[in-house]
Amino acid sequence: MRLLIVSHVVHYRHQGQVHAYSPYAKEIEIWADLFPEVVIAAPCHDEEPPQDACPIARPNIRVAPQREVGGNGFRDKAGIVAALPALIAGLSGEMRKADAIHVRCPGNLGLLGAMLAPLFSRRLIAKYAGQWNGFPGEEWTVRLQRSILRSRWWRGPVTVYGKRPGEPDHVVNFFSTMFTSEQLSRASNHASANRLNSRPTIAFSGRLTKPKNVDVLLRAIATLKTEGVLVNGLIMGDGPERDSLRTLAGQLGITGEVEFTGAVPPESIPDFLERSDIFVLASNSEGWPKSIAEAMAFGLVCIGSDLGLIRTFLADGRGLTVPPADVAALTDAIRKVATSPEQYAAMRQGAAVWAQRYSLEGLREALRAVITESWKLPKGRLLACNEASQTQ
Repeated sequence: MRLLIVSHVVHYRHQGQVHAYSPYAKEIEIWADLFPEVVIAAPCHDEEPPQDACPIARPNIRVAPQREVGGNGFRDKAGIVAALPALIAGLSGEMRKADAIHVRCPGNLGLLGAMLAPLFSRRLIAKYAGQWNGFPGEEWTVRLQRSILRSRWWRGPVTVYGKRPGEPDHVVNFFSTMFTSEQLSRASNHASANRLNSRPTIAFSGRLTKPKNVDVLLRAIATLKTEGVLVNGLIMGDGPERDSLRTLAGQLGITGEVEFTGAVPPESIPDFLERSDIFVLASNSEGWPKSIAEAMAFGLVCIGSDLGLIRTFLADGRGLTVPPADVAALTDAIRKVATSPEQYAAMRQGAAVWAQRYSLEGLREALRAVITESWKLPKGRLLACNEASQTQ
């Protein structure tokens, strides 16, 4: 069975391998474990990948390059309209050859894929990786994608983060992760034995973009320094805001207190989490906040935005929430943990137990179950496990 994945994520062909943004790459490997052949219709560059990318380590994957379109300006939108005939022709050609189609939204190619895929296959599955309940200021094209995926036009399951009451039956609550069972076992051992340091390290992990509000964390660290509450910052990740954030740290006088690691490969994330005490993700919106789940698993005290699934993750005493982009609120939350660490032992343990339920192996089996039931496949039609690919 050939699976076509429609994705807006940029891929890179370099030295005989396909590379992509690390969390996405690990998830694509799961699909390659379930299907003998996977074709990805997505933008592709023949060049060295950025630091936050990693190889998709499966031999049964190839990329069918599609034109890269996007942007919010008038010229960008005009370019998308001009590119539509070529995009439709490219996607349609690949869909005709596919036995099943997986569309990833939100994104420009995801929107087109959601409109076209039902014309070519009855075996459909979509993933909506953004905040399913929406957020202020989102583009109308994003709302349109949710409308299409909720409608009867889309004849397959849609995996989402945070299904609300009253949603259609084909909308399925789901999860995401980057940790294997082995890594979660390591996390459990660390969470059980770890104690907060008197000078805590505050970690962030993710793409360095404006909506992540890493600048808010830096300002909170600087404010605490003026109060005599000393903490360290550990910023894991790369992205367009990297240089401006480094400049801001210098302007705030906290260069010596904050370490910028650059892009961190997935297998090294646990090393940095074991060095940390508090984790902050005060972003404007999130789908499934993998980085918070990972930090929770290692027993860090997590502070997140009071919105979407972050709020759900940290409910029932599993963490602290603050309004996004609120420096004063974030400063106050960090201050409480840093000055009274002993009061957060139960929070850390509860968070660790909750988060350690989610593994890559569990994600693969959950996807297998959803697909087999929805497509009414005979038992064994999907690969039990592409063992050969996993040894690469």
